[in-house]
Amino acid sequence: MIKPKIIISHEDYDGLHSMIEKENFAPSHALLVDELERAKIVEKKKLPNNVVRMNSIVTFTMLSTQKAFDLQLVYPKDTKENGTLSILTPVGSALIGLSIGQEIEWPLGNNKTTIVHIDSIE
Repeated sequence: MIKPKIIISHEDYDGLHSMIEKENFAPSHALLVDELERAKIVEKKKLPNNVVRMNSIVTFTMLSTQKAFDLQLVYPKDTKENGTLSILTPVGSALIGLSIGQEIEWPLGNNKTTIVHIDSIE
């Protein structure tokens, strides 16, 4: 499956790069770095409302299980509350920059993948 086009604001792009530089490197960082490298970067005011950005509340479905989730995409330091998803989790880094209706195939570990479908964004 070809990865869909993604779009990220300069603000999120810079914040995520800054966070990665401060963290001890982990495999999940590589997934996020790959996503950032292929993203189209735009001014925050030019980012469409239907695009997942940091702190968005995203409803998405894991197509392999047909389970739907309603989670806020946050930095690792903000994952203390229920209903949050760290950008450094495999699914978290898959969501950034996607638009409503887009899907992406994403590794879960143990040689498994899933397809994540974006249902809605608040």
